[in-house]
Amino acid sequence: NRPYGGFPWILLPPVLYSTFPNAHNGYGGFEDLEQATLDDCAAFFDTYYSPANAVLTVAGDFTVEEARELIEKHFGDVPHRPAPERPSFAEPAPEGELRGEHVDPHAPLPAVGVGYRMPDPINDLDGYLANLVLAGVLTDGDGSRLQQRLVHREPLVVDIGAGAGLFGPFEARDPDTFTITAIHPHEVSTDQVLAALDEELEKLAATPPEDQEIKKVTARWAASLHSEHDKLVSRTLALGSFELLYGDASLVYRLAEKISAITGEAVSAAAKALRPDSRAVLVVRPGSGSSDQEGTEQ
Repeated sequence: NRPYGGFPWILLPPVLYSTFPNAHNGYGGFEDLEQATLDDCAAFFDTYYSPANAVLTVAGDFTVEEARELIEKHFGDVPHRPAPERPSFAEPAPEGELRGEHVDPHAPLPAVGVGYRMPDPINDLDGYLANLVLAGVLTDGDGSRLQQRLVHREPLVVDIGAGAGLFGPFEARDPDTFTITAIHPHEVSTDQVLAALDEELEKLAATPPEDQEIKKVTARWAASLHSEHDKLVSRTLALGSFELLYGDASLVYRLAEKISAITGEAVSAAAKALRPDSRAVLVVRPGSGSSDQEGTEQ
């Protein structure tokens, strides 16, 4: 649930992170493709495209014996190569607020994206799931906290969304990003939006949400998971992802139960970790980015 369809929030990593693996454009660019040589491509293929570095997921109406025969038929002649050593992408969290700016000639209104480091999905699954629920508490539906305050009561923004994981949940290893994105009128400044956001996070950090508020979010998550996993392609992709991340594809089927067990105290702790002194702020200005299109920063 991100305004502008998620773009240009792919530009948040260069603001939040400092190392190339975490900060570069995850989609890649034509300049990289144009600079790559045939030898570069062959070396990459030989290093990473091997059975030892891959997960094959098969789903559907079949027997194990049938699947094994088909796998052997289509992939049995692929030569074995050892899996490459997995590099560490760890880097320290920022020690202060980091800011960047992007001028979008197609944007009708200014916008702001805020990025925070998330808990490790592998070693702190409960903390990671608490961030999923926190995103729902903040922006899922008209009754959510940021929708109520920033869209309906004040209003400071025309649209707002929050998400756990830059590309969605369980799409990346640590480090990953919790994002809050908002589109706002020209007369509203970035710092006005940030001040209201910080106040709402402080309220959540100080007072855990009631069970009823949590249950509305976790029920939506559980229903969404069951709906997605009822689709063969979605279930197949999810099984592969969880095998890659956890070495346990069956965790997919326990995820709804785990999310439903998240407490208000866990969500409060997740909100407390989203601090102004450890975040990235991406300011999006429409058109030429001239200062007369946006209110004065406070």
